[in-house]
Amino acid sequence: MAGLMVGVGVLAAETGWNLADNLVLCALPAFASGLIEDVTKKIGPLPRLLAAFVAAACSFFVLDAGIYRLDIPFLDALLALHWLPVLLFTMLAVGGVSHAINIIDGYNGLSGGVSIIIFAAYASVAWQVNDLEILALSLIMIGTLAGFLLWNYPKGMIFAGDGGAYLVGFMVAVTGVLLVRRHDAISPWFPLVCVAYPVFETLFSIFRRKFLQARSVGQPDALHLHQMIYRRLVRWRVGSQERKHKTSRNAMTSPYLWFVAMVPIVPAIFFWDDTATLIFFFVTFSMKYVWLYWRLVRFRSPRWLIVYRSHR
Repeated sequence: MAGLMVGVGVLAAETGWNLADNLVLCALPAFASGLIEDVTKKIGPLPRLLAAFVAAACSFFVLDAGIYRLDIPFLDALLALHWLPVLLFTMLAVGGVSHAINIIDGYNGLSGGVSIIIFAAYASVAWQVNDLEILALSLIMIGTLAGFLLWNYPKGMIFAGDGGAYLVGFMVAVTGVLLVRRHDAISPWFPLVCVAYPVFETLFSIFRRKFLQARSVGQPDALHLHQMIYRRLVRWRVGSQERKHKTSRNAMTSPYLWFVAMVPIVPAIFFWDDTATLIFFFVTFSMKYVWLYWRLVRFRSPRWLIVYRSHR
């Protein structure tokens, strides 16, 4: 948050643009709820999600950051009926992405690295459509996250916590919404494909807990994809129990997920205006995610992905 405030402060002073600083103000409810949870451990997932909804509503009214189209005719017709469905859908989407970034914040450098990749994609498309404000905001977020990662990866000397994760998730979500809102040429599926990994991780976790395990969707577990990769692919975790080796094993997990996140994002950068192709990328990624998860659960991990090493 400190790095972000410095960045948007300099941007406003040099250019007079106020998009970024208004967006940071709107993010305060999401950030504050997470920070209070970090300090007190008394704010559950539902209040934090509701705070993210409030932040999304703030950005809707202050910045007109609303999801007005999906390039699907009957859904677009529904959203065109009144501003209230747009507000509710925007709150659900922005709050969901904020929560999703928090869910994948499980290993050193994981959520920070994935978020940098997402903002790099936003910056690329913003440059192509000559949106200098979104480009500047994306670069500020990349710089802020890079500074954080210097301390977080690989040794984990500091952590984002719920406050940091919800802040970054909110910025990821609303920046994507603004990019589409400000440019009709950009498909609304472009930001969705950019956040395909954290979003599908969340949706799959809900499905897995509700229908496969018959348990509460809000009950935490250790069966997320990043945890399965740690257990099944980073095989040398069975070696030394020294603290430095545990930290190394932790850090080895994140590059796998950086690659997973990049699989749909890289082609999306080239097809940001093609809704049909972007839907294909999202569906294909979802299928590959399920395939990889199934292989990991069944102890049939692809051999070329396994890291062999042992500390004794």
